[in-house]
Order: sequence, then structure tokens, then C-alpha cells
Amino acid sequence: MSATLEIVQTGAALSVQDLGRHGFRAQGLTVAGAMDTDALFEGAALLGQAASCAAIEMAGSGGSFRSDADVRIALTGATMAANIDGSPLVWNASHLLPAGATLSIGGARNGSYGYLHVGGGIDTPLVMGARAAHLRAGVGNTLQTGDRLPLGADKGGETSQAISPQNRLDGGAIRVVASMQTEAFSVETRERFTQTTFRRDPRGDRMGLRMDHDGEGFSTGAQLSIVSEVVVPGDIQIAGDGAPFVLMYECQTTGGYPRIGTVIPCDLPRMAQTQPGTAVHFTYVKMDEAVALQQRHQQYLTTLRSRVTPLIRDPATIRDLLAYQMVSGAISATANPFEE
Repeated sequence: MSATLEIVQTGAALSVQDLGRHGFRAQGLTVAGAMDTDALFEGAALLGQAASCAAIEMAGSGGSFRSDADVRIALTGATMAANIDGSPLVWNASHLLPAGATLSIGGARNGSYGYLHVGGGIDTPLVMGARAAHLRAGVGNTLQTGDRLPLGADKGGETSQAISPQNRLDGGAIRVVASMQTEAFSVETRERFTQTTFRRDPRGDRMGLRMDHDGEGFSTGAQLSIVSEVVVPGDIQIAGDGAPFVLMYECQTTGGYPRIGTVIPCDLPRMAQTQPGTAVHFTYVKMDEAVALQQRHQQYLTTLRSRVTPLIRDPATIRDLLAYQMVSGAISATANPFEE
């Protein structure tokens, strides 16, 4: 019998997520999957397994978990306080969750989505080729207290591994490319868009994130004549009240609001992790630059495994040991410190 992970208590919206469900847009179903796909690659690197393994996505806060067998776990994404039976855990690291022990994960200290990975991945049934919940479409559902999730066979063995991820939890610059209606906005409007500091509205979810700002809204003279057409995650629609709305992974497949730009894929994890009230600003990049940035990011993800290091380093394996200050603060056992 395979090991299971019990949801002892839920703290917020928990769901099983992987890299998403591809190939069904023509049938009206978007990809969904993890809001922060980088976190899946980081968890996979820490556990030495494929990034396609499903994990538990924790929106805003975690919960309590218990396994009926020893299980390797990893924690990535938005940093949250975590402990096993009261012993604190390091985030962005892998640990052993002993059978019967309770893993407790609190609220997000920064970022919006944390991830709990297990060795072998969450092994819930595949639905249309993926395990990801698509909450808007009714595929899968949020996890509830008492749920037991089957775990896949874990082929690894190492724990106490750590990784230092690229910072994406504090908002900042979000790069966009021109979209279908970008040219319909005046040059002045586009310049004001890039010069405006936005704040994420608390009303965001897995479908999209509304952006607040000071001053007048954004609009185009063609606002009422746009025919509904295909939209994709990252599209920035301008709603009727003039506020930008960034579509995320559970967005609709078509829409009729004008789009002032589209967030490039490698910046979507940063967009997803922006907490309510955090400042962001948008900057346009050319399509060839966006392609190069995406290729560079994909290459970075493939090298994550080589960036994993032990939580506790063995001096015998530190190649630059002499560069460390090993005797700072040393005192004499015989000298009187009060004598000059």
C-alpha cells in the first residue's frame, strides 16, 4: 500500500497543482496549474525528481499535515513559518517528515503562494492528463480537513538540502510585450501606464489580479467595439472602471476587454507572488527581447539541481575553506581580559 498524506487541518485554500493541463483551450479550458511554476522546479530540484510531480499549493497560509510513513518533503514559494512537532524548519529546503509526526505551516511572511512537495509527488488520479485542480472549471477542488492524498513512489533519499531561489516575492518591475489592442491606446496613455505605480488589489485570485492605482483610469476610444477573442495568461485587460486586470492561469479562454499588454511568461510567477498592497510597475520590452528573456529563464530552471547545497556543510567538501573566518571571536584560556 502506498503512503498517504493526511490534511489534519486546513489554514486557507489548499489545492493539488502541477504544471497544468495543456491542449484543451479549443474546448474552453485553460492550462491552470501552479500559480508559481518556478516553485515546482525548485521543489523538484530539492527532492531530485521531475518538476511535473504534483504538490500542494497553499494560498496565503498552510495548515497541518501528517503522513503514515516516513516522507521526504520540500518547502518552496512564499515563505511561511513551518515546524515538525514544534521543531522549526528552514524554508526553500528539504526535510524528513517522520511517520505520525505533524507538519504545521502558518501564514505567508512574504509572497502569496507556498508549496509543499513530497518525494514521489502527490499521486491523485490524472484528469485530462494532469493532476492540477482547475477550481473555476470544477476540475478537482480545494482540500479539506480529513482528506488523505496518495503519494507516489519516492526514488530519492536525500534530505536537508537547500536552494537559494531568485527573488520574486516583493513585486517590483514586471515586463510586458504589446498585445492585440496595445496600439489602440494613445502614446500618452501607454506612457502613463509605464510611469504609474500600481498596487495589487486584495480581490485577486487564480483567475486574475486587479491592480489599484492613484489617478484616472486607463481607456481606449475603441473600448466598446472590441469583438471577444482569445486571451491568455498574462494578458492585461483594462476593465470598465479603467483598472488593469492581469489574467492568471485560471482565466477564461476569450474576452472582450482591451488589452494594453501581456506579462511575459517568466514574470508571471513574480506577478502571482505579489501580496495585496505590494507595489509593481510595468515596462514594455520588444518581442525578441522577451523571447531571449524566456529562453534564459528556461535555461536557469534546468540548472536548479546544480544549485542545491546541503543545509549543514561538511568542511571536508568546502573547496574554499580558507576563505572563511574560522577563528573570529576566539579568546585566550589563560590571559586576564581586564589586564592591559
